[in-house]
Amino acid sequence: MAGQGKYRDSLNLPSTDFPMRGDLAKREPLMLAAWQERKLYEQINRERWGSPRFILHDGPPYANGHTHYGTLLNKILKDLIVKYRTMAGFHSPYVPGWDTHGLPIELAVDRELGDRKASMSEAEIRAACRDYALKYVDIQREEFKRLGVFGSWDEPYLTLDRGYEASIVRALACFARAGYLYRGKKPVYWCPSDATALAEAEIEYRNHVSPSIYVRFPMTDDFDPAALDDRLAGKRLSLAIWTTTPWTLPANLAIVLNPALDYVAVPAPGSGPDSDEYLLVARGLADSVLAAIARPTPSPQETSELTTESGLSGESGPAGPNAADSGPAGPDTEDSGPAESGPEQAQSSWIELSKSRLEHLVGARYRHPFVAEPHSDNAFKVWMADYVTLEQGTGLVHTAPGHGADDYILGIKHGLEPYSPIDDNGRFTEGLWQGLTTGEANPAIVDHLDQNGYLLNRAGESVEHSYAHCWRCKGPTIFRATAQWFIQIDHQNLRRRALNEIDRTTWIPAWGRNRIYSMIENRPDWCLSRQRVWGVPIPAFYCQSCGAILAEARLMDHVADIFSREGADAWYTREADELVLDDTACKRCGSTEFAVEKDIVDVWFESGCSWFAMTLSNPDMGDIDVYLEGSDQHRGWFHSSLLVGIGVAGCAPYKRVITHGWVLDETGRPYSKSEIEKARREGKKVTYIPPNDIIGKYGAELLRLWVASTDYRGDVPFSENVIKGLTDWYRKFRNTCRFMLGNLRDFDPDSHTLDSAELCGLDQYLLARLGDLVARVRAAYDDNEFHIVHRILVDFVTGELSALYLDVVKDRLYASALAAPPRRAAQIVLYHTLRVLAVLSAPIMCFTSEDIWTHIPRRTRDPESVHLALMPEGKHMNPAGELATSWATLLEYRELVTKSLEQFRAEKHRSLDARITIWPLADDRIILEAYQHELADLFIVSEVRLADDDARDDTVQIEVEKHDGQRCERCWKWFDVLSDRVADLCQRCDDAMMAQAPADVPPDQPPGDSSELSSDSSGF
Repeated sequence: MAGQGKYRDSLNLPSTDFPMRGDLAKREPLMLAAWQERKLYEQINRERWGSPRFILHDGPPYANGHTHYGTLLNKILKDLIVKYRTMAGFHSPYVPGWDTHGLPIELAVDRELGDRKASMSEAEIRAACRDYALKYVDIQREEFKRLGVFGSWDEPYLTLDRGYEASIVRALACFARAGYLYRGKKPVYWCPSDATALAEAEIEYRNHVSPSIYVRFPMTDDFDPAALDDRLAGKRLSLAIWTTTPWTLPANLAIVLNPALDYVAVPAPGSGPDSDEYLLVARGLADSVLAAIARPTPSPQETSELTTESGLSGESGPAGPNAADSGPAGPDTEDSGPAESGPEQAQSSWIELSKSRLEHLVGARYRHPFVAEPHSDNAFKVWMADYVTLEQGTGLVHTAPGHGADDYILGIKHGLEPYSPIDDNGRFTEGLWQGLTTGEANPAIVDHLDQNGYLLNRAGESVEHSYAHCWRCKGPTIFRATAQWFIQIDHQNLRRRALNEIDRTTWIPAWGRNRIYSMIENRPDWCLSRQRVWGVPIPAFYCQSCGAILAEARLMDHVADIFSREGADAWYTREADELVLDDTACKRCGSTEFAVEKDIVDVWFESGCSWFAMTLSNPDMGDIDVYLEGSDQHRGWFHSSLLVGIGVAGCAPYKRVITHGWVLDETGRPYSKSEIEKARREGKKVTYIPPNDIIGKYGAELLRLWVASTDYRGDVPFSENVIKGLTDWYRKFRNTCRFMLGNLRDFDPDSHTLDSAELCGLDQYLLARLGDLVARVRAAYDDNEFHIVHRILVDFVTGELSALYLDVVKDRLYASALAAPPRRAAQIVLYHTLRVLAVLSAPIMCFTSEDIWTHIPRRTRDPESVHLALMPEGKHMNPAGELATSWATLLEYRELVTKSLEQFRAEKHRSLDARITIWPLADDRIILEAYQHELADLFIVSEVRLADDDARDDTVQIEVEKHDGQRCERCWKWFDVLSDRVADLCQRCDDAMMAQAPADVPPDQPPGDSSELSSDSSGF
């Protein structure tokens, strides 16, 4: 070791002020402040102005709380795309937006106002809602900026802005002008808790326990069952239905069968006065119905008589599709009464009905369990419809036109009103259960049915099933008919045009196409109105004299002009005559006195107008390339934007739609605010760590790495352990770059150019791999596959760069003279590699790449920030080319030599102490000979000899021996002969000593002897 002390100061050891530790939590805010001070984002846009545009349109997050991991995932993904496209040469401005209207904000303000709200005007309530929304816009804006997301943060779009509110009204005017908009009373999803209508996009399906009841509806006495089958002469016939919503039975107006199904009449369960009663059910569901109502089967004598009369064979007929799952299971058989007849005998008692004679039921009347007289001439009658299936129930559907979509359509066909005796809070407004909520009425209705002989199964039975819940309050919804504003989905082929646009859009992942296609294909008319205050009012008027509706496009455009100046508050501060045009008069009665509509627009329509609002304010932002949101937005923002796009502009507002999955915790549960609150309410252990705590501990860079390292197209796991796992890669990347920077302290990129370099084979190989790296990374960026970008960078840095090139060239860099051609060649390769890594990683590690860029030697015209730089051009390396195949062989031999050195090193030798002799394969000799002058450096030994004869039996032979020459005390390599001038130096080290002054940084270890570039393990 004496030699090390003697020559240690003469080595060209790395020196850089690039810190070993990133200290991200402290240094990132300083970078953000510097970027803001020099207006980096604005500078980027100026630099790219006039370039081809690439527009990612931001889906507006809701301004009602702090950001969570799902929001961070979304915002970082968008930033990765925008930063990459900008560095790829596009002008890609990013305008963030916020959804600032709607019920969650209004409810939060209601809680804050408490009793004060009752004395406040609508305008005052709206002002409080505005303040609440803007508070969280400011909070979320700072949280997004802290992530390193670039954007027009001082000029975002907000749905509460006057211009945006005006654009919503202008979009409504487009729909009104084309005849899509109408007001009608029809059943819609309704949240009794929030007292407002809901759109399909606001519905979540959750498991729910509901009553399960089978009910008989007897036919009236004027219907002769013999019309269906002669064997029913003198019998009584009842229609059997199944429902999980007993509260809808008071609104029952019809029972529906499917003419395509087979029906049977089965003996009603029980004995006594009901012994001559038959129940009508679908043939395919009869077994499950009888099992569910669990009544005694007919006696053998009765079965025999019926069999003789009917000529039935007693064989079991087809069970029908899903018969086992077509209704809830019945009570245990031990409570079911006598069952000695067996299934064959029970089925033999069924009377199979002819489809042709089933027509006699159409228009026939039944008796309602609660209502003595029908509401209209067509009420309480049997009708036919093809939506009745064998999936569950009885094959007969209880129909309440005020409480079901199919029911409503059938009611329109047969002149039945959409009767719904339920108020906004889900309470009955009339009848036996007036004042009760639907939930309170359910057991009372079931008890009434049971006591009056209409209930077929036992009271108290229930079923757990998927049921519609409100996405805001998470409570169960109801379906009720109310007067609402709708967009007619099939007017002017809106549905078909939307489906065509879906097929013209690129969906990532591809399954997104099928999901939204199915939703559009099956959706009902769009319910636009909401019964709240905080939002944009529907610009319609009502005649004070005759009640006629005015919803004209010209009036809406006029209102939009007012909103553009004053905002939507004008609707609540102006009188109606101040909102209409001077020549406005009722077309029905001529009156000029009007009242304004009180309903506001569905917030999904508002957010669906975001592209339109952006286009009106800045036409350059209208040609949108991509939308990116969570997978739930197929039924939300993607959906509403598509319909608004077609109604306003005739096409979808996007060309490509990308979706990401949910963020999951370590147990696989959604890492969302609602799920976390639910777990806390249930008393479960919650390990949620707020994002700001993670940033305060690790920095935002690690969150950006988390996003980039996972395949966002599926669900994304997150935990602190995930972040900790990424710190190892971050540390490796940072210290690798630090090593390269330390070896470029005397490098001038303007003088030391690639054209002037004397590159050896390894240099050429690394540069080829670098070009391939660029090509593969850019292809992955183009495809938005950031996890592949991450994987490629990891493999390159840990593989070709650290474990190969840097391990080999340390000797050149440390021991050669400063200006020696081999050292300059290595520096040139390091410079290009470092520059490429900084630029390629900039969209992901925006802080660290900037840190590297500020320390890297600059070219004369280099930009101040890495984010102003352009992506390099790459070139895929031909795996069958001469360079690739040669180096594949060389690296195989390197691996063989390394393995052969294991015993040598175990004997306390260094690899530089070794002389290697190789008996190569015959086919490999020409390659080894061509690179023989590089083999010792490549294998990190002092000498490599090729034996005169080749290996035998197709097995490479390698001999390792201790070099018997003399060791240079500066580079520690062994030579047959050292320098003539200095006894303990090799000729290269002697030349270096003569040519340069000693370096000023002491070595940590002798050069070329360790595969590790840094021993730092103290953090990042």
